[in-house]
Amino acid sequence: MKEKFEIEVGGRRFSLETGEMAKQASGAVLASYGETVVLVTAVGEDRIREGIDFLPLSVDYMEKGFAVGRIPGGFFRREIGRPSERETLTSRLIDRPIRPLFPKKYRKEIQVIATVLSADPDNDPGIVAMVGASAALEISDIPFQGPIGAVKVGRCNGELIINPSAVQLEMSDLDVAVAGNRQGIVMVEGNAQFVSEDDLLEALYFAHDAIQPMLDMQETLKSRCGKTKKTFEPPEEDQALAARVAELCQQRIEEANTTAEKEARYLLRIAMIQEIMEKLGPDFAERESEVREIVHNIEKKFVREMALARKTRIDKRGLSDIRPIDCQVGRLPRTHGSGLFTRGETQVLSVVTLGSSSDEQKIEALEGDEFKSFMLHYNFPPYCVGEARFLRGPSRREIGHGALAERTMKKVLPSHEDFPYTVRVVAEVLESNGSSSMASVCASSLALMDAGVPLKEGVAGIAMGLIMEDDRAAILSDILGDEDHLGDMDFKVTGTSYGVIALQMDIKVAGVPREVMRQALFQAKEGRLHILEEMSKTISAPRDELSPYAPRVLSIQIHPDKIRDVIGPGGKIIRNIIAETNTKIDVEDDGKVTIMSPDLAGCEKAVGMIEKLTAEAEVGGLYLGKVRKITDFGAFVEILPGTDGLIHISQLDHKRVQKVRDVLNEGDEVLVKVLEIDRDGRIRLSRKAALGESLSEVKN
Repeated sequence: MKEKFEIEVGGRRFSLETGEMAKQASGAVLASYGETVVLVTAVGEDRIREGIDFLPLSVDYMEKGFAVGRIPGGFFRREIGRPSERETLTSRLIDRPIRPLFPKKYRKEIQVIATVLSADPDNDPGIVAMVGASAALEISDIPFQGPIGAVKVGRCNGELIINPSAVQLEMSDLDVAVAGNRQGIVMVEGNAQFVSEDDLLEALYFAHDAIQPMLDMQETLKSRCGKTKKTFEPPEEDQALAARVAELCQQRIEEANTTAEKEARYLLRIAMIQEIMEKLGPDFAERESEVREIVHNIEKKFVREMALARKTRIDKRGLSDIRPIDCQVGRLPRTHGSGLFTRGETQVLSVVTLGSSSDEQKIEALEGDEFKSFMLHYNFPPYCVGEARFLRGPSRREIGHGALAERTMKKVLPSHEDFPYTVRVVAEVLESNGSSSMASVCASSLALMDAGVPLKEGVAGIAMGLIMEDDRAAILSDILGDEDHLGDMDFKVTGTSYGVIALQMDIKVAGVPREVMRQALFQAKEGRLHILEEMSKTISAPRDELSPYAPRVLSIQIHPDKIRDVIGPGGKIIRNIIAETNTKIDVEDDGKVTIMSPDLAGCEKAVGMIEKLTAEAEVGGLYLGKVRKITDFGAFVEILPGTDGLIHISQLDHKRVQKVRDVLNEGDEVLVKVLEIDRDGRIRLSRKAALGESLSEVKN
């Protein structure tokens, strides 16, 4: 049976429809907002994937070219190959708020697919897909413990806006996606323009209020056409075995979870498991995974209680303490800029490369083609966590962390007009024990300053954690990897001393109270300011000069009609300039010409050649020209490339001239002055007026 429900969100109609499309899926919803339409399906299999200790949930968001009336580029003219960066990021955005809402220890395969069927520029299909995914899971027989709603919040002229349009986003100092349920906010992803913590908090809960009607609509949809949920009973823990394991590890549990060094801590845990298995005897040899899970639960309870009751942590830090920081710049002599940032056992090396506009990345998106002049790529090689595995392309996690750091750094970069370079930053994680993405922000800020990129200000990032039990809460600054795993929140905040630039939050509990969120934001601010102070001890402002190995860039503006004069037939002229000056030249449609070369002299020579090609005659200007043609009444002289003027016989000399050839012949160089340029562009020259003038005044 077809069902459809509508509500108003942000002044536009939002609808959920089911019962007509994709009826063989466990749950399928057509979510519409304005002229954006997304089909979201959810399918759950009955078979259990053996030998895994995680929820086998896969989320795929796909954008179709036909959604905006476009035929995809490329040889095959179809959507093929790996997903685009935007599709990957949106898939993660959908996955993060729904993943914690399945029963613990659920091991049956679940797949959610969101397909964009129609898209308009004012309604983000990613937000529509998030709500659609929740609704599809709600009406399915999959034991999903939702629903969730999602909106985007912006702010124009101090006024908060739900799901701002494309024009409003251009003027907004906030662009934050928020997902939530009845209890509170469960996921945040976005960026801001140096917004204060109080303003950000207000925006988040303004968004949470707007989410509530979406939850009502999904609950109504579920009551009308939802399937009966499959029952799931998690396997019961062997209480006798749990008690025996707790007794055996009682003496070792604190030592294993209060050792600061990551590798030593892991070795102690391994030794503890081995010791327990030996004491249990050979009858339990096949139950080691069960024993490991029991030990993990004991450790989790110990670490959480240590933070809540003793206000101390695994590495003996206080709740708000930041690990020791070391910053270095200029470690790589031949690169354009480098920064090495170490915080505890997390270390990132960021390297900057400067290029020309031809190095920009072309991106084919639903909104149309765009070009990126700034890229930040994050790499997480296996050695950074002491592992050995095959190297593959960037994972979803790497793409997501790189995008977060990229959004941050873009806010402090100069405009392309002020700094006409394409900038690429590569953040290589060398060690990881908590928040390598935030270390990438810090390392990239150092590297860009080392490269001489005129940043508006230094940037730092910090990851916050949370442990909640009933009415008790402990907020942790600069979390370790174990604290992220055992805690209830991973909250990343980046910014400058002026305010927040980007944030990303994932929550494993039902919701976080507003006061706890506020405390986390302000504790993050304290940590961020401390990190910025440590970074400034190494480099506090961009270097005055670029690296000697960095290309030099000069830009000039020419009239668009002159572009053909610079390019020449078949590109002959511009190729000659490039070869003669050893430069790289980009000419844009609006007449902007960018010249790049490692040698500044080469750039200046190329600029001079282009200026000669595109120069226009000026009345009163003095030019050294070449005689191209002699007539009875005068001589035609080329004063600029492709620009001729006429010297009338009466303007050849102060005395009377009988024949033009008495004074000039073809091929002669002659100093002339421009007397007049008529409305048709014809140029009248005078040799007589130029007699006695200095060659230093020559325009060409």
